[in-house]
Amino acid sequence: MSTAAQPEPDGFDLIPAEPDPADVPGGDVVDLNEARTRRAGPVADPVESETDPDAIEDAESIDDAPPVDGGPVDMADDIPAEILDRRKDRRPILADWARSWRGLKAMAKHQTKDAGYVLAYHVVRTPKYAAKVAVWAPVGIFRGLGRLLRWAMAEEGNWDLRQAAAQRGEADVWLKLDARRQRQSVWRWWVLAFAALAAITGAVVLAFGPAWWSYLAALVVVPLLATAGRPADRPITDRVSEGTRYRKLTAELVRRALTSLQIAAINSAVAKDPKAIAFPHDIHRDGPGHLAIVDLPFGVEASEVIARRGKLASALRLPLDQVWPEPAPGHTGRLALWVGYEPASQMKQPTCPLLAEGAKLDLFKPFPFATTPRLDQIMAEMMYRNWLFGGQPGSGKTFALRLLLLAASLDPRAEIRGYELKGVGDFAVLEPVMAEYGNGFDDETLARCFAFIEWLYEEARRRSKRIEHYARMGKAPENKVTPELASLKGSGLHPLIAWFDELQELMTSKYGKEAGELLEKVIKLGRALGIIILIGTQIPDKESLPTGITRNVNSRFCLSVADQTANDMILGTSAYKLGYRATVFQPVTEAGWGILRGFGKVQSVRSYYVDTTAAARIVARAVALRTAAGNVPVFPAEREVGPVHDVLADLAQVWPGDEKNAWNETLCAALAELRPDVYGGWEAAQLTAALKPHTAIKVADVGKRIDGKQATRRGIRHADLLTAIAERNRKRSAD
Repeated sequence: MSTAAQPEPDGFDLIPAEPDPADVPGGDVVDLNEARTRRAGPVADPVESETDPDAIEDAESIDDAPPVDGGPVDMADDIPAEILDRRKDRRPILADWARSWRGLKAMAKHQTKDAGYVLAYHVVRTPKYAAKVAVWAPVGIFRGLGRLLRWAMAEEGNWDLRQAAAQRGEADVWLKLDARRQRQSVWRWWVLAFAALAAITGAVVLAFGPAWWSYLAALVVVPLLATAGRPADRPITDRVSEGTRYRKLTAELVRRALTSLQIAAINSAVAKDPKAIAFPHDIHRDGPGHLAIVDLPFGVEASEVIARRGKLASALRLPLDQVWPEPAPGHTGRLALWVGYEPASQMKQPTCPLLAEGAKLDLFKPFPFATTPRLDQIMAEMMYRNWLFGGQPGSGKTFALRLLLLAASLDPRAEIRGYELKGVGDFAVLEPVMAEYGNGFDDETLARCFAFIEWLYEEARRRSKRIEHYARMGKAPENKVTPELASLKGSGLHPLIAWFDELQELMTSKYGKEAGELLEKVIKLGRALGIIILIGTQIPDKESLPTGITRNVNSRFCLSVADQTANDMILGTSAYKLGYRATVFQPVTEAGWGILRGFGKVQSVRSYYVDTTAAARIVARAVALRTAAGNVPVFPAEREVGPVHDVLADLAQVWPGDEKNAWNETLCAALAELRPDVYGGWEAAQLTAALKPHTAIKVADVGKRIDGKQATRRGIRHADLLTAIAERNRKRSAD
């Protein structure tokens, strides 16, 4: 039906600009957006538009509709099938805690502990409960009878309706309601009569039956009567606790905690959409606690939440060491929040696996080093790695460093050398398996330690030649030490563990600059040569430890530190900002806890604690393994670096003619000819160590021309030697 234009009240006629499609024969309703798109076609070339008037669209041809949102960048149909298969995240048939022996034990331990506590709590209060039952059970009898009678009379069923009908004077309604009450009351009286008969019969049976039947019935019936007779605010049993010791994670609890962190991006996103915080996986049990995987709002990184761990624990109303947030796999906005059943400081750590009888290690394979807050075992490695342990006094870094040496001692191939510059003897228990050991921070020990670093540099040079030799033979395919080469007798490429505890004592001494330069070179070169450096220090600042050393250490364990600066010095720049904070650990009370970096994800761990008595048992087993392998190191008395005779006088005696300078290796050869029993086997580094106490002698590079070619090696000046002898003689005369 067509519509004609109707005149408006003001005298104007509205005439349609276009006919109604319904009035046009054969007219169809079309999609305007589709028609405009089809009419517009491809964008015209500007050059053609200038020359071709038909190419210019008029104003009506321009689509001024608002743009619509496009589809996803990659449509599902366009994604290859193999990528879609990899994206599938199937849920496990069994929960995580049920698929590991650790999880099962943790769950059973937690449930048993709680059940045992509750049982013991109530058993102790049994006399009190018995007195309450004796008082309230008789009251319960009368209250119970009264309730049964009221139920049988059915007075309470439609009492309000009958009263309303009586007030309105509706007698017929009242009679109908009362008749219904009477019908209900009839069958209830029959039920009550049968129940009474059953009770009498039961009482007779119990009276003439075995006595234990009566006791069992009393244990069931009397508490029920006491419960019915007690006031509503006077329970028979006491509450086990006033508050729950563990708050099970829920989505609402996690959302509330995250919004209380005062992160603007989280709060604004949740205000617009309560589901901005999502949970891609169900919150589930994980070891001795629960794990929540959280997708934070767009633009919020997990590190921002980790950095506010203290506030997060406060929001959950839990101790700090019971709340462990960390980044989760997937993307930077995914958070893994693990909350333990109890604080980590109260959880008993498993026994160190190194204490197991018959334990033997291969340093080319990972070995147990620490546990996580979930009591998962962390495997560490030593080959092709260098370690840095840092922490304030009482943090447990010495025991953590000693744990690595205990592990190395169980590999008979490993050679262990090192210096404890604190001087208290924490590493003396390892002396039977060490080829070199120094203890103290006196000048002589510091000189020997510096000589040891020089020897390490020379050892790196020697090993590089050996690697090159075996690489040509096809035995070192990657030009580094392999397990086969380490086990090959006479190869000289066995694992060499060089350790330094409280290294800052050496670095702040007169040997510090040169020792730091050489140690940095050893760290850079020794990784492929089987040389492993372990360093323990308090705060590795540029004075205590050169930055060139810390930058090239690939395994770091930061225990308790006092501030952000120390934290980043050990773990690396921005570690504190990313949420990896060892400042949360308390020295002494949380000794052994720290942040481990270099083994997968950065995480908080606790190194296994092995006291000196237990360490002695490991060392005894290590000595037995080395004895069986024929690789027992010489005794400490035979490892002394210092000479027995007067080295200055012996050097003056063997000095080569009128030479102003002499190489150390030339002097060592001459000394060995003079006194083979004393200087036999000496190398340049040992001579340097023997000369360190004499400040007048400076060991430096000495250049000589050999067969027309210039060669430079470490040596001393003859004038310095004479000056040192004169100073020594003058001091002796003064004494």
